[in-house]
Amino acid sequence: MLTLTETASNVVKAIIDQNPDVENAGLRINSEGTAANAELGVAVVEAPEASDQVLEQDGARVFLDEGATIALADKVLDAQVASDGSVSFAIGQQTA
Repeated sequence: MLTLTETASNVVKAIIDQNPDVENAGLRINSEGTAANAELGVAVVEAPEASDQVLEQDGARVFLDEGATIALADKVLDAQVASDGSVSFAIGQQTA
């Protein structure tokens, strides 16, 4: 299953905390294409869809659609925050 680095968890929590009135908000990762060539989209949503896999790690909530769950099963999500405040996410391979 996808894991998050400490930085990614903190960034996801900060993004979600910008919507304090929404109790079940999270970062949703959806996929288009095949598992081998999945193009991933990311959005902040108020709640997971019924078929989403819900990942909660260190207070960060991430929702994965079926394709993203398969494509990211052995991956780790990392994040970087630039000096201008912009955020970029990166996906890496989990280490054993």
